Amino acid sequence: MELEYVEHLSPMLKGDIKNYLIDIDGTITEDVPNEEPERMVTCEPFPDALVTINKWYDEGHQICFFTSRTEDLREVTETWLNKHGFKYHSVLLGKPRGGNYHWIDNHLVKATRYKGKFTDMVEKQVTIEVFRD
Repeated sequence: MELEYVEHLSPMLKGDIKNYLIDIDGTITEDVPNEEPERMVTCEPFPDALVTINKWYDEGHQICFFTSRTEDLREVTETWLNKHGFKYHSVLLGKPRGGNYHWIDNHLVKATRYKGKFTDMVEKQVTIEVFRD
């Protein structure tokens, strides 16, 4: 991963490289709750998710699966991702459950809600909540 460093600031990815943080359940496969881990073994990936994510990886973007699955489900999660051929750099477990996320960060954050199909990204103007200037 190539980073740009500015003295006393957190590093930034170079150029147009993106950090994709991608949910698993309900986003790249069926929505499987933590309480039903046996389904995590048998669920199938959404084909368009596999193709698109692997394309992003091949283009040099960073792929991190960011999931509400708990640490005790790491092995079944990574085994499933590898079995189905997902390319990725990391898996973050323990994302808060319940949705309605509002991410506050000192870096630019772009959010895309998954609505049933992975495709190339397009630009769209929307209204967002921000801090008052």
